[in-house]
Amino acid sequence: MELDERKAKILKSIIRNYLETGEPVGSRTISKDDELNLSSATIRNEMADLEEMGLIMQPHTSAGRIPTDKGYRLYVDELMEEERRESKEERNMLIERVDKLETLLTNLAKMLAANTNYTTLVSAPQTSKNKLRFLQLSKVDENSVLAVIMLEGNMVKNTIIKTESAIDEQIVLKLNLLLNSFLTGLSIEDINLGLMTKLKAEAGEYSTVVEELLGAISQMLIDSAPQIYTSGATNIFKYPELTEGEKASELINAFEEKEALNELVTTSMQNKNENEIQIYIGDESPVQSMKDCSVVTASYELGEGMTGVIGIVGPKRMDYEKVVGTLRDLMHQLDTIYKNK
Repeated sequence: MELDERKAKILKSIIRNYLETGEPVGSRTISKDDELNLSSATIRNEMADLEEMGLIMQPHTSAGRIPTDKGYRLYVDELMEEERRESKEERNMLIERVDKLETLLTNLAKMLAANTNYTTLVSAPQTSKNKLRFLQLSKVDENSVLAVIMLEGNMVKNTIIKTESAIDEQIVLKLNLLLNSFLTGLSIEDINLGLMTKLKAEAGEYSTVVEELLGAISQMLIDSAPQIYTSGATNIFKYPELTEGEKASELINAFEEKEALNELVTTSMQNKNENEIQIYIGDESPVQSMKDCSVVTASYELGEGMTGVIGIVGPKRMDYEKVVGTLRDLMHQLDTIYKNK
């Protein structure tokens, strides 16, 4: 059975509302759907047609409509398949944005190293305090769900979540609606015990699944340290004072292991309100292996509170004027480039 676009959207809206509330759905409820933008009178006419087609029924006089078995079958076989295609396309677009950002930051690190002849690092924006814009769950198998999370600044995270209970497509659909209605606009820090209790109550028989999903999503965002992109580690060998003894190998290890770089990024982020650009000379450096270096860092912003760190590591006799000027230009360019995406 083929439906025109308007009837298909109305049927989907009826089924979604009924799955969420368990109550018959009236034309007034459907008219509030922003995707439709139709009057109640138009919706009533279309609902009458859907009823004649045997896709919805009116359980009581003057009540709203509920889906019939035939309506559910059409939804599962055709309309949900269309939604899955759209979701896959949307997910691919979101993941593509991540790839573009990674390419941008990698190229920035390389360009900085080439222009300054020093060693450089660029951290990806932090996400722990960013607000959630969109959450998409997709079934992988009966006990696995792919969660794609879009945060402010078009940052995307994804993870595979294992669930104890088996999950079918209809449960995934209901959970998508429920989680987005509760979590959109909130940061991970806003997801407290009270909110989780309310969410679980709304989820009813799926409360255990919701608890598992929330726990996995929160842990993923809290634990994920920002990715750090580096370049120019071999530039260290251009400066004799940095190659004495074990100095060079210690510096290169720091850039390869990156644990020490996370400490540098964290310190720079904490100090960003004091100065736009921080300069650490010798023993002022928060990283032990960089005590014979100068480290210049700057915080950049990609809009909506998405902040990361750009850093340049070189000898104490580095060209500070050039480095600071280069960082200021890059901060401005990166902000502009990303806002225009």
